[in-house]
Amino acid sequence: MSGYAPGSDELEALLQRTDTANTALLQGDIDGYLGLISHTDDFTLMQPFGGPVVRGLHWPEERKAELKRFFRGGEGQVEFVQWYASGDLAVLVAIERQRVVIADLPEQDWSLRITLVYRLSAEGAWQLAHRHADPIVRSISVARAAAIARGA
Repeated sequence: MSGYAPGSDELEALLQRTDTANTALLQGDIDGYLGLISHTDDFTLMQPFGGPVVRGLHWPEERKAELKRFFRGGEGQVEFVQWYASGDLAVLVAIERQRVVIADLPEQDWSLRITLVYRLSAEGAWQLAHRHADPIVRSISVARAAAIARGA
């Protein structure tokens, strides 16, 4: 998209929508999240708990219900660190600073480092093509990083 530049109204709208969608997700409002963020057909997800890359995103009712139970009562704010935009791609680098009840765990800090890649659709809408998240917001030692890499 020509004329798409950092600091533009379009970029500001994308940043705000990303932040608002994250809050909806933390509160278990999956429909609210999906109303704000659409995903490309070839979407990839690298979850903060590790494991294989998830390809594609499907939202059957049972999956939505599962996510509604997984995230409860959360709040947070996305701290945008850097963004890049060129043509039909936008990359957002951020920290999701948040507190939330997840799964069966008590409320806790669930801050994540994230990278989001948005791609402009043929219809002119920004769609999320990739999300990578990890919980290593605070510095850790090389030994701890090596233990995580080994699965220990």
